[in-house]
Amino acid sequence: MQDLASFFEQGGGWMWPILFASIIGVGLIVERFIFLFFKYNINATAFMGQIQKLVMANNIDRAIKLCNAAPNAVLPKVIKAGLTRANKGELEISNAIEEASLEVIPKVQQRTGLLGGVANVATLLGLLGTIIGLIQAFAALESAAPDQRAAALAKGISVAMNTTAFGLIVAIPCMAAAMFLQVVTTKILNEIDEYSVKLENLLVSRYRAGGA
Repeated sequence: MQDLASFFEQGGGWMWPILFASIIGVGLIVERFIFLFFKYNINATAFMGQIQKLVMANNIDRAIKLCNAAPNAVLPKVIKAGLTRANKGELEISNAIEEASLEVIPKVQQRTGLLGGVANVATLLGLLGTIIGLIQAFAALESAAPDQRAAALAKGISVAMNTTAFGLIVAIPCMAAAMFLQVVTTKILNEIDEYSVKLENLLVSRYRAGGA
């Protein structure tokens, strides 16, 4: 703990904005992780397998209830929109699914991209601290008394190195988390695209066959 405090203190004032960036980054990572893994996500293959069986059995009401059982997940919201228009014709089925998709997709995508921005800001703040530290170090060589030059030079170099290190310490996990969360986001969006089309085709075929 003492080494950490010393590391932070030797980095100077530029450590604070980097710390602030790290707090924002951690908050974004936790928030996106909770939503993408525990609220928006669902076992799409198993869910759609059940939906398909119910639709083919002409049990639309039970399929809607199955969607209601996962009120926070995004795929069931899209599927439910199509199911509620199952007896209304091709155009209404298609429009309902498209409208629901346009509603949920931004919720899945929001704020994940900000992590890359936080990583860039942390890196740039660390770089700025590096430049400031080097300026201080060279200024010390010119203005400090001979017996104080070594200490002043060491102080400037500490600011330069510590801010660089801290910026990277913050940026690298944020970038890694952003890439990982983007993979999960893409998976959810691909499931929405795939299974909404499959449901639409299934409901349209049912409607044409007189399933209403």
